[in-house]
Amino acid sequence: MKFYRILFFESQRVNFCRFFRMISGYKVFSHELLKQFRIKTMKKSKLTFVMLLLLMFTAQFSIAQDWANLNRFKNENANQVLPTPGEKRVVFMGNSITEGWVNLHPEFFAGKFYINRGISGQTTPQMLVRFRADVIKLKPKVVVILAGTNDIAGNTGPSTLEMIEDNIISMAQLAKANDIKVILCSVLPVYDYPWKPGLEPAEKIIALNKLIKTFADKSGMIYLDFFSVMVDERKGLKAEYSKDGVHPNEAGYNVMEPLTEKAIEKAFNINKPVTTTKKPVTHKKTVPHRKPAVKKASVVQKAPVTQPKPVIKK
Repeated sequence: MKFYRILFFESQRVNFCRFFRMISGYKVFSHELLKQFRIKTMKKSKLTFVMLLLLMFTAQFSIAQDWANLNRFKNENANQVLPTPGEKRVVFMGNSITEGWVNLHPEFFAGKFYINRGISGQTTPQMLVRFRADVIKLKPKVVVILAGTNDIAGNTGPSTLEMIEDNIISMAQLAKANDIKVILCSVLPVYDYPWKPGLEPAEKIIALNKLIKTFADKSGMIYLDFFSVMVDERKGLKAEYSKDGVHPNEAGYNVMEPLTEKAIEKAFNINKPVTTTKKPVTHKKTVPHRKPAVKKASVVQKAPVTQPKPVIKK
């Protein structure tokens, strides 16, 4: 009996050892599998990450090729015929405020030689890049430039007031060099930008408008002041003229339009010869001039001188 018990326990011990070795081997095997899985996963993750970076870089690179959005009006500009003699063509260059003008209030542009070239979100350096294609080549008589608020909002990076002024001056000088009359608009008042709160733009806009007006006055250009009639007590845009405090609504454009028309009319009359109506001259009858009668001096007749007779001596 003892022998069988010893044999039984010995077999159990051997089985246990075999089982333990099997478990240990499985653990090692599973550990190796897990390790290999992690390595493969890491490799795949790295590859995926590199692919994503390449895609992002490619997307940014492709967008950067048209940073100024020159393709936006490429077809329209190509189809735009040259102005006819006497045509009073006006181009509006600007951002979303200009673009929204023709979308929200197209009646202002209908039936007139007005061309809208506003692009939402744009800053002055972007406008300067496309100024030749979207303004000069269309050969207008007048250009209306409304720009600067997106620069203050930092849409294309930080910009100083001097940088914004330089870009606006460059556009104005390009226009003037091509015999285009320039209307420089004030930046509309803004208390805060909804997409970039906390920038406190009100005072910056006031300072920029002073710079624009000073340049316009010195250069003989027209300064169109929207700011004064649309500002509220907080130095922002009046609530009745806007829904978001930045972009005008229909009521806002109704305020801007007569001021714009007046400025355009003034631009067309710059350097125009003034025709003065002369009063008809009534000619007086010419009275023949009589020569003054010359009085002849009265001739005093002298008595004849009687000479004495010669005395004859005898």
